[in-house]
Amino acid sequence: MRGFAILGIYLVNMLSFHSPYVFIDPLAWWNKGIDRITYVFIDVFAQASFYPLFSMLFGYGLMLMRERAIGRGANFRVFSARRLSFLLAVGIVHAFLVWPGDILITYACIGFIALFFLRFSAKAILISALTIYIVPNLLLGLLLLLADTVGPVENPWQLYKADAQKSLEVYGNGSYQAITDMRIYEWNFANSPDTILITLFTILPLFLIGASVAKFRWLEEPERHLKKFKAVAFGLILPAMALKTLPYYGWEGYSADFFQDFFGGPLLAIWYAAIIVLTAGKMRSATSLLANVGRMSMTNYLFQSVLSTFIFYGYGGGLYGKVSATQGTLLVLVVFIIQIVISSIWLNKYRYGPMEWMWRSFTYFKLQKLRRRENA
Repeated sequence: MRGFAILGIYLVNMLSFHSPYVFIDPLAWWNKGIDRITYVFIDVFAQASFYPLFSMLFGYGLMLMRERAIGRGANFRVFSARRLSFLLAVGIVHAFLVWPGDILITYACIGFIALFFLRFSAKAILISALTIYIVPNLLLGLLLLLADTVGPVENPWQLYKADAQKSLEVYGNGSYQAITDMRIYEWNFANSPDTILITLFTILPLFLIGASVAKFRWLEEPERHLKKFKAVAFGLILPAMALKTLPYYGWEGYSADFFQDFFGGPLLAIWYAAIIVLTAGKMRSATSLLANVGRMSMTNYLFQSVLSTFIFYGYGGGLYGKVSATQGTLLVLVVFIIQIVISSIWLNKYRYGPMEWMWRSFTYFKLQKLRRRENA
């Protein structure tokens, strides 16, 4: 699941790597031909569906770490604090020196809040997660729907034309310092005080859903819960796709985009998870390759950012704004295949990816065994 999520996240992130995606109307930017088809495909099948999947897996990992620490009598609070602090530090470097679309800072900060809920029962965690997610997001969605019905829908992208043009100039031709200044500006734009509560009420419950699944042990013993996964696989696909395609069959406005992303996205993410559970045992060769990418998820995530920004930014290839959505998507597939190969070769010799080894060593304040044959 984690390897699959890394692919989906890269598909979405690539739009921001090569274009001023934050400041443009994508359907107007990629408005015809194969580029429009490519963008619509990403919007429906990837956008807002893979970060929920990855977020749930992050919460799943936190709960596993807690259960294992308690099982061996270790201090989970200390370990989790170190783990999240390392993630925060890496996220800060990534956001301001590599790419402003970083998610690691958000994961680290909300991860500290999630720790409070992990002591509860699996059922209590799941109920808390659904309540925190559904109630505020549904209320906000209904308010947006009311706004759409009261007055005409205005085009908000007109406000950001200057920002889009500045991005094209700075990222495509600017110096490293100018690009860094633009990164900081863009990060502040995407992480303004107006978005903090929305982010909290979105990411936190996704963490908790993953944590509850870990505590229920549904993925550790999937054969005992096949009926649940089949019910999810067959029950969610139609409502998920109905919500994900809302903006494409006449429902226009802020509310359509909101329900598409905030409700359709997580439903499709859960559907993806169920499908992977049901098919993983029957496709071991393919899933083992994805698993290798997933075992090195931080390394691969950061590698995607470093490579892509070097290709597109002015201090590298300078191709920012000069690549189509289709060309960017083809690049994603090429890079991901390379990552599958490199991850498989690396994990034949080593226990962890480079960043994962550093992360684990810092978490336990002890250098971890890296080589597979290493005894000390």
